[in-house]
Amino acid sequence: MKNLFTLLLLSIFLFSCQQKKDNTISITPATPIVKEKKKEENKQIGDTIFMNFKNEKNIFIADGSLDSLNSKVYIKFKNENLSELKAEILPATGKGNIRFNQILFPDKTSDGPFGMDLKMPLKQKGTYILVIGHSLMADNPYYGKFNVQLEIK
Repeated sequence: MKNLFTLLLLSIFLFSCQQKKDNTISITPATPIVKEKKKEENKQIGDTIFMNFKNEKNIFIADGSLDSLNSKVYIKFKNENLSELKAEILPATGKGNIRFNQILFPDKTSDGPFGMDLKMPLKQKGTYILVIGHSLMADNPYYGKFNVQLEIK
């Protein structure tokens, strides 16, 4: 029995001595991380489009859509100078019952309705809101995609 116990301890000792521990550290050359510049664009989130980015022609451009859930789209933009606003709606189908229903000024007053084009002086500094929807005076409300362009001069 003693011999069996000694033999068992000896085999465990030999087995444990044969295992090698790998302590090597491999170093791989670091590859440079290139961050891709994200294209800045104005997107519709829910029923609102925040006009934060101008294109190279200094014009705010955004794609939006009207559907049965979002029958109005709100365009928010800031004006820091006394200037003039030129705005245009371009429906994807070319024509449609869609227009600028209203403009809300920073002092909470409003004006409207307008058509698919809008040209007016901006006499206040602050956040403006344009409301886009279909005309309630006409048949066939517009549902679908459109493009809106704002130029502030």
